[in-house]
Amino acid sequence: MILERFFPDIYLPSVYDLPLETLREMGIRGLVFDIDNTIAPFDVADPDEKLIAYFAHLRAQGFRLCILSNNNQKRVHRFNQPLRTLAIHKAGKPSPRKLKAALAKLGLVPQEAALVGDQVFTDMWCGHRGGLYCIMTAPICARDQLITKVKRGAERCVMRVYFRRNGIAQPPKVQKNL
Repeated sequence: MILERFFPDIYLPSVYDLPLETLREMGIRGLVFDIDNTIAPFDVADPDEKLIAYFAHLRAQGFRLCILSNNNQKRVHRFNQPLRTLAIHKAGKPSPRKLKAALAKLGLVPQEAALVGDQVFTDMWCGHRGGLYCIMTAPICARDQLITKVKRGAERCVMRVYFRRNGIAQPPKVQKNL
């Protein structure tokens, strides 16, 4: 079915719920993160202390990290400064071209990496096209850029099918306005 290309391999409430030991057992050595509404609201310029500490923890656990964002260089560079990781801007997701380049820089093959994002039509599709394990998180907050707001309705339809097929109770609508 066409919808499977958009389905995550696993759905989590937050990046802080990543099953690190399970991922390691699967051979996952690298984590590629979207920024906007995955690890921070789209309109927050800098990562908070919790995220900075979490990225340090992930590195200490042996994971290679990357940020892969469709956003512009200024936004991605500023956000990444305290995280000190590989950061790719204007990624062109769902195209896997820059994702594959990022994996090469990390010294990983697709089967050794997971893509973590909050959108099915960019993040999940890009990850699947690139051969990565795809982890979808709930959006951090209800605020979105206009283009993302337009896609959220169709995305909810895709995820309803995903949740129904996997016997998962659909999570409540995002209420947080950080």
